[in-house]
Amino acid sequence: MKIKLLYELKKLRGWRFYDADDYHPEENRVKMGKGIPLNDQDRIPWLCNLHDILLRDVTSGQHVILACSALKKVYRDILIRGKDGAPPKCDEAGKEGKPAEVQLLVVYLSGSFEVISGRLLKRKGHFMPPELLQSQFDILEPPSAPENFIQISVDKSLPEMIAIIMEALK
Repeated sequence: MKIKLLYELKKLRGWRFYDADDYHPEENRVKMGKGIPLNDQDRIPWLCNLHDILLRDVTSGQHVILACSALKKVYRDILIRGKDGAPPKCDEAGKEGKPAEVQLLVVYLSGSFEVISGRLLKRKGHFMPPELLQSQFDILEPPSAPENFIQISVDKSLPEMIAIIMEALK
């Protein structure tokens, strides 16, 4: 469902699409492939890299869609602001001396463990085995106020999801 939804959104004129999974370093892919969940130390450099990509595109006027689990609030904060104490590339300062920020609308696709697990079992050729799903649910921090987000049930049809997202982007 995620891929179909993102494919449809990718058709938006002038929007660039990134799948965060494509940017995991090889060490992360190997670790997940062995059934070992990633920890914060594994994810933070990956998220910093994604922040840099978003910042580059947004500052050049490009609209961007990023498919990313961003399971914790701190991960979403890194995507927006970079990370304090991270390598300078991820924590470049803006003109006012503040960390450079990316405006972000989080589209939180919510679903039960059973539904999402069933869909993962049908997925072929991905480096993350379905057995790691429980570890993701264990650390999941759904977005909440004051975060800029919308929540959509994975039980909705693809056209319903697209309509909700398009309305939120107006």
